[in-house]
Parts: sequence; C-alpha cells; structure tokens
Amino acid sequence: MDRAGTRDWAALGVLVLPVLLISVDMTVLGFALPYLSEDLAPTGAEQLWIVDIYSFVLAGLLVLMGSVGDRIGRRRLLLSGAALFGAASVFAAFAASPAMLIAARALLGVGGATLMPSTLSLIRTIFADPAQRRLAIAVWGSGFSGGMALGPVVGGWLLEHFWWGSVFLVNVPVMAVLLVVGPLLLPEAADPAPGRFDLLSAVLSLATVLPVVYGIKDLAKHGLGSAPLAAIGLGLAVGAAFVHRQRMLADPMIDLRLFARREFSVSIVTNMLGVFAMTGLLLLIPQYLQLVLGMPPLTAALWMLPMTLAGVAGSLLVTRLARHVPVPRLIGAGLLLAAVGFALVAVLGGGAGPGIVVSALVLVGFGVPLSEVLTNDLIVSTAPPERAGSAAAISETGFELGGALGTAVLGSVAMAIYHSGVPVGAPDAARETLGGAVGAARGLPPEEAGALLDTAAEAFVSGMRISAVAGTVLLVLTAAQAVLLLRKVRTDTSPAVPV
Repeated sequence: MDRAGTRDWAALGVLVLPVLLISVDMTVLGFALPYLSEDLAPTGAEQLWIVDIYSFVLAGLLVLMGSVGDRIGRRRLLLSGAALFGAASVFAAFAASPAMLIAARALLGVGGATLMPSTLSLIRTIFADPAQRRLAIAVWGSGFSGGMALGPVVGGWLLEHFWWGSVFLVNVPVMAVLLVVGPLLLPEAADPAPGRFDLLSAVLSLATVLPVVYGIKDLAKHGLGSAPLAAIGLGLAVGAAFVHRQRMLADPMIDLRLFARREFSVSIVTNMLGVFAMTGLLLLIPQYLQLVLGMPPLTAALWMLPMTLAGVAGSLLVTRLARHVPVPRLIGAGLLLAAVGFALVAVLGGGAGPGIVVSALVLVGFGVPLSEVLTNDLIVSTAPPERAGSAAAISETGFELGGALGTAVLGSVAMAIYHSGVPVGAPDAARETLGGAVGAARGLPPEEAGALLDTAAEAFVSGMRISAVAGTVLLVLTAAQAVLLLRKVRTDTSPAVPV
C-alpha cells in the first residue's frame, strides 16, 4: 500500500471515532436508566424525553447541517461539532434534575447533527474506488456495532464504581483525540459552487421534522387526540411547503432529484425501518436483564456483547458476500434474520434465561448492520460528489428519525402496557417505570416489596413481548419491499453516475 493509501485508511480510523462514540452513548444510556430513575426520579414522560430528545434534535438538524457542511467544509463542521459534543457531555454528566439532563441531551443532539453527515460524506470524498468505498463503509458501520460492544462494558464498569453521570464523561477524551488528529489526517471537502444559502429552507426543514416526531410520540403514548394529530398535520403541511420551495430554488438545500433514483429512496426507507425496530429493542433488553433477571450492569453488558460482535462480523462479512450474492437478496436476508431474533423475544416469558435473549440479540445484531452497509453504499454512490454532504444528511436523518421513533413508539407501547399492568394502588413511582418500582420496593415490607416487584416485572415483560411482535412484523415487511423494489436497479460497485 502506498503512502496515500495508508493516509486514507488512517483518515477512516479518525472518522470511525465519532461513530463509535455516538453508539457508545446510545447503549450506555440504556444501562444508566435504572440509576437515573432512582436518583433524578423522572416521570415516565421525562424518562422518554431523556432518551428521545437527542435523536429528535439530531434528526431535525441533520439536513441543515449536511447543507452547511457542503458549503463551509465537512471537516470544519466535523471538528466544530466535536467540540460542542464534548462540552455537552460534561453538562450531562453533572445534571442535577431531569430538566437539566434533557437540556444537555438536546445539546448533544446539536453536536451529533454536525458529526454524522460529515463522517459519511468524507468517506465518499476520500474513497473514490467503489470497492474500497464499500469496504470503508463496512468499517464505518462496524464502528456502530463496536461502540455497542464497548459501551455496555465500559458503562457497566463505570456504573458499578461511580455515579451514573460518569457514563457521559467517556465522550470527552474521544472528542479531544478527534480535535487533535482530525486536522492532520482529514481532507477538507466542500461544494465548489454551493450557491446561496436559504435561511427559510433551514427553518422549514426544522418545522417539518419536529412536529411530526412530537405528534407520533404523543400518539404512541396517549392514543388518538387532537393535539398530536394537529402536530402531524402541521409538520406535513410545512413539509409540502419545504418540498415546493426546493423545487423552485436554483440552489436548493436538498436536491430532490436524488429521490428519483430508486436505489436512493428505497435505501433511505429500509435504513429507517431497520433502525426503528432495533433501537426499540435496545431500550428494553438492558432493563430486562438488570431489573427482571437481577443482573448487575457489567454482567448484563457482557451478556449483550455477542450481539455487538455479531454486528461487527455482519458489517465486514457483507463486503465479501456482495461479490457472489445479489445486493437486494442480501439486504432482505439480513432483515429476515433480525425478524427471527425479534420473534424469539416475542415468546420470552418472565422466567426466560439470558441464553434465549443472547440468541435473539445475535440474530438482530448480525442482520440489521449487514443490510445497512449495503443501503448506505447505495445512498452515497448514487449522489454526485458535490452533494455528498446533503445525501449523507438525508441518510442520517432517516437513521436517526427511525431510532427516535423506535424508542418513542415501541418504548411507549411497552410503557403503556406496563402502566396498565401495575395496580392503581401501587406507589406512583412504581406505576411510572420498572426502575421506579425497584426503588419503591426498598421502602416496603418484604412481602409487599416482593409482590410489587413480581407484578411490575410481569407487566414489563408483557410490554416487551408486544413491542417485539410489532418489530417482527415490521422487519418482514421491510425485507419484502427492499427485495421487490431493488431487484431491477443497478446495485453493483460501478462509479456513481451524477443525477
């Protein structure tokens, strides 16, 4: 390998750092939730916002940040976001109330919105060779799985030795390394003729995503109502205005012609739905291992380790499989494997041991990342180089929106079933969350505490099983649409053709 090639792969290592960090942050929070419930005593709604707000803010800003990166330079945007992400992590670590933690997570979302489109678009810039690009995307994707493996182990150890805020401080040294090494290895890349920046488009993009996400979240928690339906309607109406404006502008924020390519549009939808299912599962399983099976955090993290190792294997193996198996079939096969894993969770009973959980997680962890490497490759190879930031931002918007909605919808479904399964006479904290039930039981006589914990655990398992059934159906349908709609399009590793 020549010197330039070595530098390219070293640059990829730098780009994996923020991806690794963001996935660590996602998994660590799931393990910290029981401790948050006891210390900060959030309500059920506040607990969901602590988890959701990061993805909601990130999803709302990604399109804007992708366009900004195309204009000011993707490396510059990446390094600015790294500084903000590190500072917000310190704020989150020392939050003294649910409101402060929600605010800190929102700032993390702003920082994350600058990191994600920058990394994927820079890969498009650095690796012009299609085969190398697919391998680079596989390594980049394995960073998510690697972070999911590292996060629970590091987070579990921290939670056993320090307070819950320590899980956020792991972000700081990683961001420091990125700020030091990034300027040395990463090239600057921008659209040489970006045109005029349209502030109204930026406002419309935010006003499209946020009301829709809020409305869906509220519907999942409270059912049909005028407020959430009005929010969704408002978001869709603003979205129509946003699309109309992009068609009229000479220099649009989003090049809508990208969606005319079936590779691009189908891959976006497939990514979003796959992440929707997987994120909802990752919210529930750590609580099941810790609060239902009684594992300490580090032990629970080690039981989840095979899932994340399977994700790394799936991300790297798919580059070889794609040489011999048509890409649409591989995408469908990955999603169907994940569906089988969800089906195993759906048949879990309260006494199911960790072996069944691990088997389910391995199937999900292998299948979803396998499909995402291929869909991400289709997304970035479809877009012309000068639009790499916008294309990556659209991809990451779907990814994060899927994650946010998975947490909100599947999490809210599980919580609603949990709430209905805990008797009205139970302590208020016990009716809000399973972690609250564990905390409330400590102040009760042994017999009452045992009865409360048994009831709460049974209610939690019921909610988790129903959410898993929904995930199973969703993944099967997603696999079917991906195979059918992509079967006739060009899915080889030829150079991208500008739209």
